[in-house]
Amino acid sequence: MKIVSLLPSATELVCGLGLRDQLVGVSHECDYPASVVGLPVLTSSRIPEGLDSGEIDRLVTDQLKNDEALYDLVMEPLIELEPDLIVTQALCDVCAVSGNDVARAIGSLPGEPRVVNLEPICLNDVLDTVDLLAEAAGCIEQGKRYRAELQGRIDTVAARSEKIADKPRVALLDWLDPLFDGGHWSPEIIDLAGGEPCFGAKQEPSQRRDWEQLINANPEVIFIALCGFNMERSMQDVEQFLACDGFAALQAVSHTKIFLVDGNAYFSRPGPRLVDALEIMANALHPSIHLLPAGLPEATKIIE
Repeated sequence: MKIVSLLPSATELVCGLGLRDQLVGVSHECDYPASVVGLPVLTSSRIPEGLDSGEIDRLVTDQLKNDEALYDLVMEPLIELEPDLIVTQALCDVCAVSGNDVARAIGSLPGEPRVVNLEPICLNDVLDTVDLLAEAAGCIEQGKRYRAELQGRIDTVAARSEKIADKPRVALLDWLDPLFDGGHWSPEIIDLAGGEPCFGAKQEPSQRRDWEQLINANPEVIFIALCGFNMERSMQDVEQFLACDGFAALQAVSHTKIFLVDGNAYFSRPGPRLVDALEIMANALHPSIHLLPAGLPEATKIIE
C-alpha cells in the first residue's frame, strides 16, 4: 500500500504504526520522524516567510474571510505517486490543506484512493485516529498495541495527578500577537498534568484573548507553546511578550513559573506527541511527582 500524509500529525501516526516504508509523500510541514525528510513534498504554503506574528495573523484572517486557501496541493507528484490511501484533515484550514481541497483533487488522480479525514479535538479522539488509520492500512493489531501504549502513558500521568491537592491555575498560550489560548486538547492536557485551566474547556477551539483577560485571569503558571513555531522562532515573540504593560504583576512572574515549550513539535499537532506534551507539562508543574521520561526536553523557564 502506498500512503500519502498531508499533515504532520498523521505522518507521525503512520510512522508510529510502523508503516514508514509505505509512506510515499508528505506535506511541506512534515518533519518528524527524521526519516520522512526527503520524501516527495505534496503541499505548499501561501504564507510568505519572514512575517512577524501580527502580520501572519492579519494575513490568515484576511485569507479565511475571503474564503481563500492558505495552502496548495502540488498535483504533479501526487498524480505520479498513485497513492492507495491519502490521510488529510477537516478540522482546521489554518493548519493544513483543507479536506475540501483534497476532495476536489481526487478526481484528477488515477484509480480511487481511499481518503481518511482526521478531526481529533481531544486526546481520546487522537487515540481513535490510531484505530481509524490502522483499519485503513490493514494493520489492526498494530493499532491496538500502539493505542494501548499511548493510553497507558496518559493513564500513568492522570493517576499521579489525581493525588495532587493544590493544582495551580495555568494558562497555555499558542499565539502572542494577538494573544490566543490553547484550545481543543490543551485544557484537557493542563487538567491531566495537575493544573487548573484558566481559559477554555476540553474540546473548545482556541480563542483570541486580550491582555486584560490575561491580567484578570492572573495565572500562577504560563506555558508558551506557539502554534507552528519552534523554540528559536518562539523566542522572538517571547521577548516582546515580556515587555508588555502589566506583565510584572502576574502571579506567574512572581512565582517564576513561565515556561517556553516547543509548540510545533509537541502541543500543536493532534498526534502521538501530545502524550509527550502531557508528560513535559506534568513534569514542569510537579517535578517531584512526574519525572520526565528519558528523551523528552524539559520545559524552559524564561524568567528566574
